[in-house]
Amino acid sequence: MFQDNPLLAQLKKQIQETLPKKEGNIKATDRGFGFLETDNKESFFIPPNYMKNVMHGDRVVAVIRTEKEREVAEPQELVEQFMTRFIGRVKLIRDRLNVVPDHPQLKDAIKARAIKGLNPELLKEGDWVVANLTRHPLVGDNKTFFCEIKEKITDSNDKIAPWWVTLARHELPNAEPAPQDSWSMLDEELERQDLTDLPFITIDGESTKDMDDALYTVAKDDGSYEITIAIADPTSYIAVGDKMDDEARQRGFTIYLPGRNIPMLPRELSDELCSLIEDEKRPAICCRVTINADGVIQDDITFFAAWIKSQARLAYDKVSDLIEHGQCEDWAPNAVIAEQINALHGFANARSEWRANNAVVFPDRPDYRFELSEDNDVVAIHTDPRRTANRMIEEAMITANICAGRVLQEKFGMGVFNYHNGFNPEKLDAAMDFLKNAEAPFEKEELTSLEGFSALRRWLNAQETTYLDNRLRKFQAYSEVGNKPAPHYAMGLDVYATWTSPIRKYGDMINHRLLKAVISGTEPTQTPDDSVGEEIATHRRHHRMAERDVSDWLYVRLLKDAVKDETVFTAEVFDINRAGMRVRLLENGAAAFIPAPLILDNKQRIECNNDLGIVNIDKVKEYQLGDSFEVKLTEVRSVTRQLVAKPLKEFPAPVVEGESTAQPSEEKA
Repeated sequence: MFQDNPLLAQLKKQIQETLPKKEGNIKATDRGFGFLETDNKESFFIPPNYMKNVMHGDRVVAVIRTEKEREVAEPQELVEQFMTRFIGRVKLIRDRLNVVPDHPQLKDAIKARAIKGLNPELLKEGDWVVANLTRHPLVGDNKTFFCEIKEKITDSNDKIAPWWVTLARHELPNAEPAPQDSWSMLDEELERQDLTDLPFITIDGESTKDMDDALYTVAKDDGSYEITIAIADPTSYIAVGDKMDDEARQRGFTIYLPGRNIPMLPRELSDELCSLIEDEKRPAICCRVTINADGVIQDDITFFAAWIKSQARLAYDKVSDLIEHGQCEDWAPNAVIAEQINALHGFANARSEWRANNAVVFPDRPDYRFELSEDNDVVAIHTDPRRTANRMIEEAMITANICAGRVLQEKFGMGVFNYHNGFNPEKLDAAMDFLKNAEAPFEKEELTSLEGFSALRRWLNAQETTYLDNRLRKFQAYSEVGNKPAPHYAMGLDVYATWTSPIRKYGDMINHRLLKAVISGTEPTQTPDDSVGEEIATHRRHHRMAERDVSDWLYVRLLKDAVKDETVFTAEVFDINRAGMRVRLLENGAAAFIPAPLILDNKQRIECNNDLGIVNIDKVKEYQLGDSFEVKLTEVRSVTRQLVAKPLKEFPAPVVEGESTAQPSEEKA
């Protein structure tokens, strides 16, 4: 009516100008209405008719008025649009294109058209697409949402959708770099030692093709070990700034998703020319160092270029069986390889013990591995524990990265360094409050030093429960990457620079080029700039989100019958907020949410305390971070890829003081 009558529209505008205004973010609900939440924690109701002009996540300015004796917000001005590019599914309404965004809080279809060059006839109901929001009701004279379909991802019923949709969502490539016609090694004027006669070994997963590390270990009579760590050398084929180098930098990492990986480098490099394949001569960058009997890294760190030839391609499980049980049923190494395995095992034990006593060792957690059918359906999830052979390789790689950090720090004062600052300074006082309540033997000043923080981490590892450990992590800084050396508090190390996965990580390629400059005594062909840390962190964040998104999708597929079957799982609490608990199902690694009403449907009796990481029932602590207990799934939400669970434990109504709990027959007696 106001739009049709200019005088009334002008009157409305004048009235609105006299009303108070608030800026905040839109929070949608399942029932059509929403809320405006301001930065100072105010919340204003938005009726359904006003919600049609905004979407969840928009930042807006709204006028605040009273309607039907209730204060409500009417959005007037768009400050920041929640969504521009988005993933959605085609919905045909009266044969006209619409797109429903793939987001748990966005359920309304948006009118759409296909961009020029994309045939709309190819778009069917439910197809996955990439779209751009081109019109917003609060901008301009058009009072509706509208979008353009930019790209079709895949068909509605394609079982490969979890991978393709997720990669499109995070704007990640869905294939490895295009192959080249041929590859030739660069003329780097780098003298390579011939170590092809030494019995280097590789230990990897059964299906691994991109083998980037090989080891040669000598156990000495005095109890010390000399270890040579050989790492594949893709920078011997890729020059700084060439097309392949630029693409590797743009990708940042090999993408590891459940059931498939997308290499950072072309497969003929990562899986063939650079992979340290058994009995194949390969270029490598090597680090040789002595570890004394107490596990201390000595000062004789030497980096050099070499030719090596792996003499045994070993698998984690078989080597672990051999060490843990004295034999492997279907495999036995020859004497030379057995000697290498034993020496590497001794080295790893020495280093592991040193780190456990002087640095930080993380508790072992299993890896969860999806088994897929040929048509990309989930067959099963396998739990792969961290075994002896995994720890042997881990200790060798950590040693190699410590050595690289020390050398790069000494020679150049720069490189690609991993670091961790311990506690967030703004949260240190809160962390100390927790520690004092737990009677932890630490003072505030101690925890700002590497030695003190490491001692705290070791103390936490020795506690009977993981509650304190889980709670204190919320006060810690995040691990970071930068171009200047700095301590890694979370690992308890004074310096750490990774270079052991150059096939899979571009930052490791940069460190390879710096190490080659150390070896040759020349100026580096590449140095890391100030933006390298942020660049690597962004890649890593997108990859982790993609891995989580695909996993959630596959878990929903796998567990679709768990509600009907009333399957019982063991769950571990990893987060508690006002709405409930987030848990990990230990049988398969899936994350599930337990809403507070499914713990106890009585708001007066239950309190989910985010600050303390506990759940109280009748003011008594019943759950805390790190607790494990049995649950059943109550919902498997395929559209939003979410699992909802409830504990098996029930809480009866409290007994009112003075009320008898005896049965009638007992009272009569």
